[in-house]
Amino acid sequence: MTAQQTTATAVRRSITVAAPVEKAFEVFTDRFGAWWPLDHHIGDQDPETVVIEPRRGGRWYERTAGGAEADWGVVLVWEPPARLVLAWRLDAEWKHNPDPAKQTEIEVRFVPDGGRTRVDLEHRLLDRFGSNAEQMRATFESEAGWVGLLRRYANAV
Repeated sequence: MTAQQTTATAVRRSITVAAPVEKAFEVFTDRFGAWWPLDHHIGDQDPETVVIEPRRGGRWYERTAGGAEADWGVVLVWEPPARLVLAWRLDAEWKHNPDPAKQTEIEVRFVPDGGRTRVDLEHRLLDRFGSNAEQMRATFESEAGWVGLLRRYANAV
């Protein structure tokens, strides 16, 4: 994985996976719950899975074995297999905040690269965390954030 420009308002990461773009997109979206660490959750109980509904306006949420759900955000852009944009509607206390003016965005692009796929991720609008923006940026660019998450994703591909 290579780090790209990181600012107070965005974290950018790229990773290349050994799969065609269609499979890379499918693993990121349809199999999100298979590679996302289930200890990264906001609900009161450990989730059984995390779901991205495959359409613009779809929900992005965690679900427990008992069926309890906790929303993380919504799908803003659904362009398989090239692009996905998710609204991250969690605040700096890791609580759901449905206010679109407070949401950050995660854009993921899947770029063909000779039988492989370069996956470019940008988590932007971090200034919307207000006084917590720098702390959240540091979290998102850490091993527990997008660095380790993209490595888990690559291993799942």
